[in-house]
Amino acid sequence: MPFMRGRAPVRRTMQYLTAGKLVFKKNVRIFSINYNTFGHHHKGARDFVFWNLPQVQYKNPDVQVITFKNMTPSPFIRCYFEDGKDMIIDIDSKTRDEIDAHVIKVLGKSQEILREEARMAEKQDNPANFGYFCAKPCMCTIPGQVPCPGVVPLPYHMRGKFKNKKD
Repeated sequence: MPFMRGRAPVRRTMQYLTAGKLVFKKNVRIFSINYNTFGHHHKGARDFVFWNLPQVQYKNPDVQVITFKNMTPSPFIRCYFEDGKDMIIDIDSKTRDEIDAHVIKVLGKSQEILREEARMAEKQDNPANFGYFCAKPCMCTIPGQVPCPGVVPLPYHMRGKFKNKKD
């Protein structure tokens, strides 16, 4: 397969991309990371860009992600918000896991919010869903379906006691 070539091709698989934990809050518009391709204190930033940035881009399609290489003496992350403000996060000498955990804590949505959004998206995605907390409370409201037996009695040929009656 052509997409399985290059360094660490697992980064391009759907399973890997969906496993990312960082989903930004809705007011984050631009996420930039500045690091050097050399130096020991930039290693965590390089690893974060190599392993976690594809997941961040996949999970946040509305956020612009920018990387600046070899332009700074110390690595940092800068986020720009909807209201024009920005935030700088120092990632000097941190591992990629520490960077990921800190960015999730500061800029990411909480687990409760993510679970609630997933539940709401799951219920609203399929128009065939009906019941409590769905767009249609009962199947009889869907055009072409048999009305509720409590409102309109079923015809005799659809009732089990008449259909299975032995004469």
